[in-house]
Amino acid sequence: MSTAERLTDTLYGLGWSTVKKLPEPAAVRLGRAVADLAWKQRGKGVRRLEANYARVVPDAGPERLAELSRAGMRSYLRYWMESFRLPAWSAERVRSGFEAKDLHHLTDGLAAGRGVILALPHLANWDLAGAWVTTALETPFTTVAERLKPETLYDRFVAYREGLGMEVLPHSGGSAFGTLARRLRDGGLVCLVADRDLSASGVEVDFFGDRARMPAGPALLAQQTGALLLPVTLWYDDSPVMKGQVHAPVEVQESGTRAERTSVMTQALADAFASGIADHPQDWHMLQRLWLADLDPAKGPA
Repeated sequence: MSTAERLTDTLYGLGWSTVKKLPEPAAVRLGRAVADLAWKQRGKGVRRLEANYARVVPDAGPERLAELSRAGMRSYLRYWMESFRLPAWSAERVRSGFEAKDLHHLTDGLAAGRGVILALPHLANWDLAGAWVTTALETPFTTVAERLKPETLYDRFVAYREGLGMEVLPHSGGSAFGTLARRLRDGGLVCLVADRDLSASGVEVDFFGDRARMPAGPALLAQQTGALLLPVTLWYDDSPVMKGQVHAPVEVQESGTRAERTSVMTQALADAFASGIADHPQDWHMLQRLWLADLDPAKGPA
């Protein structure tokens, strides 16, 4: 393990061991202070966040983009402060920490014994939404995690999410898709963050007027298993309660090849994600390059 990797692992470990012990108001103040400091330093992540917001809000001038990136960093640090503290939250605190609109799309699908896929972008706090599902709905689910370096950091994230009631599969290795398909055929729930391609097999979509690539997995799983595919978007407001919207199902097309059906369905997901991001751009935590025009072709996928 390199020195940088060891430092990264140590910092995350301190977050989970220390921040979760803070009173909530203190954690909120700490998160905002760290966010403002990072924003003022205008590092690589902040500049990329601002560039991404420029695509989402194309008529925004420099002052508006600066306001958005500052709000975006505060939202991002709220995600981290909540995530560090989630393992210490009571069941009642988790249940009261999230409100979802049109939840019937999810609950009706589960009640019918049909597998359900929830697909989300990097909006607000997807871990809190997951903890709410396992706690308030008493429904376990399976998800996939990107393998991080160092390996000890990946192990921390897996342990953290498993502690919230999730089954976590590694993104790499090739066996995740088969396991997800089995869970869905058994009538289970699968949750996938799906606005950023982590493979070489992503589907090109139109996203805020330009081409981007998003994972094919949600659409392929829905086609292969007959599961319900539901986009979900999340956002923060001025309250301590995160909000969410369960969108109408993305239907499997009756005609066309598998690739054509996958393309149409992934575009429908992208459109649903774009609607939520456009309404709450500051809560989209995309600090990486996403659009094809922003990627270095020599480096492959995003």
